[in-house]
Amino acid sequence: MNSKTTTGAKNRKIRIIGVGEEGAAGLTTDSLNLIQEADVLVGGERQLQYFPAFAGEKLAIKSGLSDLVVKIKALQATHNVVVLASGDPLFYGIAGYLARKIGPDQLEIRPNLSSLQLAFAQLGESWHDAVLESVHGRPLKGLAQRIDGKAKIALLTDEHNSPAAIGAYLQQFGMTEYDAYVAENLGGADERARHYTLGELAAAECSPLNVVILLRRKDAPAPRRGFGFADEEFHQRKPEKGLITKREVRAFSLAELRLGVDSIVWDIGAGSGSVAVECTRLAPQGQVFAIEKNEGDLLNIEANRIKFRTDFTVLHAKAPAGLDELPDPDAVFIGGSGGELAQLIALCASRLRPEGRIVVNAATIETLHDSMKAMREACLDPSVTLLQTARSKPILNMTRFDGLNPIYVITGDHGVTEEAEAGAAE
Repeated sequence: MNSKTTTGAKNRKIRIIGVGEEGAAGLTTDSLNLIQEADVLVGGERQLQYFPAFAGEKLAIKSGLSDLVVKIKALQATHNVVVLASGDPLFYGIAGYLARKIGPDQLEIRPNLSSLQLAFAQLGESWHDAVLESVHGRPLKGLAQRIDGKAKIALLTDEHNSPAAIGAYLQQFGMTEYDAYVAENLGGADERARHYTLGELAAAECSPLNVVILLRRKDAPAPRRGFGFADEEFHQRKPEKGLITKREVRAFSLAELRLGVDSIVWDIGAGSGSVAVECTRLAPQGQVFAIEKNEGDLLNIEANRIKFRTDFTVLHAKAPAGLDELPDPDAVFIGGSGGELAQLIALCASRLRPEGRIVVNAATIETLHDSMKAMREACLDPSVTLLQTARSKPILNMTRFDGLNPIYVITGDHGVTEEAEAGAAE
């Protein structure tokens, strides 16, 4: 091992240096000196190959980052450690992980140009207003609702979630108002950049090292906004008495669910999927599961999933069957229970995450009674709102109102504990 530096352990920081496709030729003299003076050089195999003459120990990053952190921390006390990263180490890179595990005060970070900076420079577009998404090592699931309506999106890809896979995925949701720009092998000798329509993108063959930029055409129709969409916008079972939570009830129920941007939601007895659609749009970074027992309704749920660009998961099952395979929910909406309401509420309450809520829609006083009883038995604090609404309807040259069926909206949560009340008082 090299022993060129005698810096004390308290002052010895781990150096993280970003490297571009041009390798050592793209680094400053200071960064090259730090690498030359290092005892241990850590990096991916591609980054390590840029420094074949390095005389110290090399540690290749393959998998098991937690084990690597243990090694780096042990070496830090007696050795100068330099970690090589691709581009900007803080942009979906290893520097953020090491900062969380070792502490930012233990690191000295020297970023290079990120792949996105290079891609937007090639395109000649500013990128301060771009939406940044990564499907590198992550599923495409949920991408549709996260980017819908955004004007400018940058995507980090991988071999599985390639530009072609992204093009096919977006076509599935009819998002053809987007054009694509793919920049490959940025900074390298074989650098290439091309424009595509989504149809062309779905058939494209690109280098594994690429960045995809999506640009929404300026003549595209205005994106869908808000929530509480009109019942008529949804595919649903006909005639009008189809399975759909009416707009007024749906909007209030959504408010009662109190969703966060990353909430996990169960929509039990999904019917047309209207609630699942709205929940997905309100929690675009979360996960929504629509559970429906009637096979005939699945086509409508799928049609609404595509129409509203909401990539939620549809399960053909009669709850509670199938719920044990789902992640614990932040919110549960029960629009139909198939006669097993008490059992269902008990199970959902047992799986509910902290500060989670269960919302039940009931059309009868018997269901109201059973819901509140089951919630109390499950140690939830129930409250109920009776919604009686009417919609205007023309009659000759006048207007009258048609009353909708009254609906009880029952909400159960964990309430405020005595400990929480005491803490708030203090």
